[in-house]
Amino acid sequence: MSSAGTAAPSSGGGGSGRGGIRSALIGGLVGAIVAGGVTAAALWDRSGTTTVATPLTAPGRPSATLSGPQLDIQALLDKVSPSVVSIHTGVRGGEAAGSGVIISADGVILTNAHVVEGAESIEVDLSDGRTAEARLLGAVPDNDVAVIKAEGLQGPVTPADLGSSGELQVGDAVVAIGNALNLGEEPSVTTGIVSALNRSITAPAGNALDDLIQTDAAINPGNSGGPLINSRGQVVGINTAILANAQNIGFALSIDSIRSIVKDLEAGKQVQASKPLLGVETVNVTGLSSDVVSRFGVTASAGAFVQRVSPGSGAAGAGLQQGDVIVAIDGKRIRTNEDVGQVVRSKQPGDRIEITYERRGEQQTGTATLGQR
Repeated sequence: MSSAGTAAPSSGGGGSGRGGIRSALIGGLVGAIVAGGVTAAALWDRSGTTTVATPLTAPGRPSATLSGPQLDIQALLDKVSPSVVSIHTGVRGGEAAGSGVIISADGVILTNAHVVEGAESIEVDLSDGRTAEARLLGAVPDNDVAVIKAEGLQGPVTPADLGSSGELQVGDAVVAIGNALNLGEEPSVTTGIVSALNRSITAPAGNALDDLIQTDAAINPGNSGGPLINSRGQVVGINTAILANAQNIGFALSIDSIRSIVKDLEAGKQVQASKPLLGVETVNVTGLSSDVVSRFGVTASAGAFVQRVSPGSGAAGAGLQQGDVIVAIDGKRIRTNEDVGQVVRSKQPGDRIEITYERRGEQQTGTATLGQR
């Protein structure tokens, strides 16, 4: 993923900044839009009689839409746009741009850490044309979360309505709004759906981002830090990344997973990311040389080969040794070393997991208590 903000074009038409890498951290404002009703389809049964199909609805959940018989996208934008800002940062060697969302009446703005990383100055543009300088209140790069505050604003601002990402379901429609490609004062608007939930990816800096919302709404450099909104116009995520080598795959930080971090940053507290740690280094079995396979008696055709176990770690407590092959965790099949990372990242420090592994062709199990890093 390439970097989140988009570089401001130079007079020569080129640009430099955080953009330009094949894969990018780039966020935007994504919100859900849902058609107000489902039209029943007329079907023919085998006897030739016309029947009416029952409209499909999500089980156990009412339709989540703005009031009215049909969701008006313009009404959605009217509600959300006043809370969305464009962020321009002065960085060494030029300028960069991203997005943010106002979360308090005194001008506190939520964005991505990578949007303001290395910024020597920060300026925000509001939807009503006002511009203000902003200062950084705090950031947690490991979670890609930052909070800034607009200074010296004349007149009130409109905070966004924060919702719950826990209410999202795969298939919910979404709308993306943000300073895509830094094209101008008016934000870009795109639509899509929630493609998946609870995704984990590795950022360019090597840190893992977890509890992500995957969407196919078009997200581009400059959208970073903008809010993901649901069909009620509530913020349920902060867009942070896309896969540059794929089509229409973007990711947003789920608002529920970062809410406590945001509150601590607003209060001026020092925040350190807490990540679960198994204490094992692994590689894919399929990449092993024949010498290693022979030396450790590896018979598994897929799994995560253990290269090293940290003394005193949860992995050591589970009995893992160099040469073992992890084939399942908590009953979930492990095919690659990345599978191990995804399962561990979905847990919390202190959680216990059951590891199934093979040692010289014999299957064994052990229980590991995850540590913290």
